[in-house]
Amino acid sequence: MTRRTLLIGAGAGVLGVLLASCTPEPAPSPTPDRSPTPKPTSDAITPAAFARSSWSTDPFSLGAASFTPVGTQAAARDALAEPIDDRLFLSGEATDSEAPGTMAAALRSGERAAEQLLRAADAGERVAVIGAGLAGATAASRLVAEGLQVTVFEARDRIGGRIHSIVDDKAWPFPAQLGGWLFGASDNALLDSLNSLDIRTAPIAGSLWRSSEGDVGAVSAEPVQAAITTAQQGLTDTSLEDALIAAGADPTEPGLAALLASIAASSGADADDTSTWFPPILPADEYSAALGDLTPVIEGLLEGAKLSLSSPVGRVAYDEAGVSLGIASGESLSFDRVLITVPLGVLKSEGLQFAPALPFGHRGAIDDLGMGRIETVWLRFDDPLTAAAPPAEGETEGETAAAEPAIWHVVGGDVSIRTWINLAPATGENVVVGLVGGDAAADFAELDDQKALEAAIASLAPFLTAPA
Repeated sequence: MTRRTLLIGAGAGVLGVLLASCTPEPAPSPTPDRSPTPKPTSDAITPAAFARSSWSTDPFSLGAASFTPVGTQAAARDALAEPIDDRLFLSGEATDSEAPGTMAAALRSGERAAEQLLRAADAGERVAVIGAGLAGATAASRLVAEGLQVTVFEARDRIGGRIHSIVDDKAWPFPAQLGGWLFGASDNALLDSLNSLDIRTAPIAGSLWRSSEGDVGAVSAEPVQAAITTAQQGLTDTSLEDALIAAGADPTEPGLAALLASIAASSGADADDTSTWFPPILPADEYSAALGDLTPVIEGLLEGAKLSLSSPVGRVAYDEAGVSLGIASGESLSFDRVLITVPLGVLKSEGLQFAPALPFGHRGAIDDLGMGRIETVWLRFDDPLTAAAPPAEGETEGETAAAEPAIWHVVGGDVSIRTWINLAPATGENVVVGLVGGDAAADFAELDDQKALEAAIASLAPFLTAPA
């Protein structure tokens, strides 16, 4: 399998946390350096390394992944995916109605948009792809394979979009993943492909629910699924929160609130915003985590295309003769056709101008769909966070560590981050990853690094000592 064909046709179950491509803006911006410099000001435990995402405030994304708000039809995504005058073609996870907000959706959308463009194009045409994320790279690979002259414009100073691996051997024993990195059981084909590139993965399994008082019973997602199933029989769409209330549940109950926070951490939206007709994917108890640099995946797909980094596109003008792109550098470049993978958050902010304006159907879809917010924080400690459980009879210490729950949920209390991934059982390294979504993610993104670190440590408090 070549790198170019690595992800083509991968399974549809990838659990994405972030997936799109670049966002055009008036001027390029370097990738933020989230180095482990801040330290808690209290007596709290201090991490040896710290990294965080900033998708909510990043001008090239303005959010993490799209979601379907209550009252919005899935047809909005199909409308957004429609070609415009056979000159403009749109892709990205927001254009996929099967599993929006996932890496699989980005892959499918790139393939779909490339096929649409190829049906309209003549041999040897000059094509621009806006965005070097997963969708853009997938599309570029297909277009190059068919002999078109492809130029990929990326606003950031790196490729990958919202797949972002931080490689720093001094700070991290494996790359810190600030974008998509968790894969579900249905993604075996993709995981096999990662293995073919020697990209390390590790199993993540088992849940631990804990409050400041100690361990609590696991919170089942079955009542949530039952509330969704019942709500889907109604004549009008309702929010997940309203569906739970109608089913007699209290969304503010600490255990259920922790579960809903976990759902928001994967979907980007809170329960009062999400549709039950087109609900978010509920969290699983088992994942595979990417522990290697994911950049080679994108590099392989971009082989054969001309790549222009730090090149935000601010304006797209099109007519029957072709397309003109306005680049932040002041250049105006002409192409026969353009494939756009701009994230929904930027389209909603009008960060990319079109002349003439997009058709009403596209503008209506952009207005109707929601852009979710998800943030990730990585912490590495020199010492284990909690005392290890003693081995059971006939069990070795290594077997005990591997059996420790890797998905932590914080129940109750006033904390910022309620969902954590403990990588110690799978890797032997004292690394934990916090995931926060919805309004809580927006609030977390506004914190400076010092405040964000303090909030993360405070959220981990129930796990910093052995349970009572």
